[in-house]
Amino acid sequence: MLFALAVAALVLVPVVVTFSSFAQVERDILSHLIEFALPELVVNTLWLVLGVGLGVSVLGVSLAWLTAMCEFPGRRMFGWALLLPLALPAYVTAFVAIGLLDFTGPVQTWLRDGWGITGLPEIRSRGGVILVMSLALYTMAIFNYDTFTTAIYKAWYSLFSLAAAAQLASILILFVLVVVVFEQRSRAQMRYSTVGRSAAQRRIKLPPALAGLALLYAGTVLAVAFIIPVVQLILWTRDVMADDLDARYWAFAWHSVLLAGIGALMVVAAALLLAYAGRQRPGTAMMWTQRLATLGYAFPGAVLAVGLFIPVAALDNWLIDTGQTWFGFEGTEILKGTLLIMLLAYLVRFLAVGFGPIDSGLHRITRNVDEAAKNLGTSAAGLLARVHLPMLRASLLTAATFAFVDIMKEMPITLMTRPFGWDTLAVRVFEMTSEGEWERAALPALAIVIAGIIPIILLTWRNARSLD
Repeated sequence: MLFALAVAALVLVPVVVTFSSFAQVERDILSHLIEFALPELVVNTLWLVLGVGLGVSVLGVSLAWLTAMCEFPGRRMFGWALLLPLALPAYVTAFVAIGLLDFTGPVQTWLRDGWGITGLPEIRSRGGVILVMSLALYTMAIFNYDTFTTAIYKAWYSLFSLAAAAQLASILILFVLVVVVFEQRSRAQMRYSTVGRSAAQRRIKLPPALAGLALLYAGTVLAVAFIIPVVQLILWTRDVMADDLDARYWAFAWHSVLLAGIGALMVVAAALLLAYAGRQRPGTAMMWTQRLATLGYAFPGAVLAVGLFIPVAALDNWLIDTGQTWFGFEGTEILKGTLLIMLLAYLVRFLAVGFGPIDSGLHRITRNVDEAAKNLGTSAAGLLARVHLPMLRASLLTAATFAFVDIMKEMPITLMTRPFGWDTLAVRVFEMTSEGEWERAALPALAIVIAGIIPIILLTWRNARSLD
């Protein structure tokens, strides 16, 4: 129970820190943000929430209904293939879309030169961001479309005001908490019932014309959301591989793998202890503690980066002052120059990713097993080590895989909290796209995409086994 409370407290740290930032107001910067930035940020963010919510709902619900309820050519293949776009981080989909569809890109150039078509809609626009987010479920700053997340980054690194970044983060946290509460209440009011006898659902056999339209619709979404971006990444990679596949690239890859591996181990260990605490001490208090501990997944990475950097930096300054006073320490960084902030942010952000599979795995183990082991004198620790862990092997592997890949793809946390010399593949993508070098961003992006396909294959394989 104490460990669960400690993890929940760690999640609360960014919330408390960001809201407490209003105790130290930098009036010039804050007034500038309120007058010139905040209105646009609110409008942009609301437009994205509404537009992407509608786009994702239309695409997701329609495709899920087609593949689950209808019979048409390719239905089985689309059942798993339509998950593949999840392997592409939105920042990858974003820069590929810009590279292809921008004014100087091959599509508009071909239309102008070959057909005389001009005046096409600008991809770097509200509509472009909504389109890409609907396909990739996230956003990216290279569209030059400011939201709270991009404003937080700019406040920290352009205005050099950590307090202003925290104050913007507090507004975003407030919005996230409102959405989470609304979602929890909506779920609590949902009721399910079965009318009549339960029977296997027969799929609707579509007539040839409608089956062709269903095939065209699903194929178009898959092509736009996954096939075309990946093919373009491969083409760009082919052009730059000879120059960019060097020692620096392998250093980026090694940093990504190392950080993702350490972060995944931390996530799995914390998720296991949190889920096991819930099994040992079930109840309302534990349920809410677990919900709070896994709330970090709802927070954007930029918010967690700011919310955790401030207290760690304060502790770092205290340690430096103490070291100078008592031991003559002459350094300028102790904790800030390590991976601590980044790894803590990974833990808070992705604990829910590891908790879900492990908690589900524990719920599949009957409590009769626990009672039998306890009757034989097995302690709680022994029960976990000798009984539950072997039975949770598949769940632990799933949790570790999902956490590993999510950490590899994470950009804001890594970008904002990495120590000097700890650039990763995601950071390399950011640096190259910031300079408009789409081709050079393709090589690290393709490596991230390949890593992202792993959990989709694992998930598809497990689902196929469960149906056999």
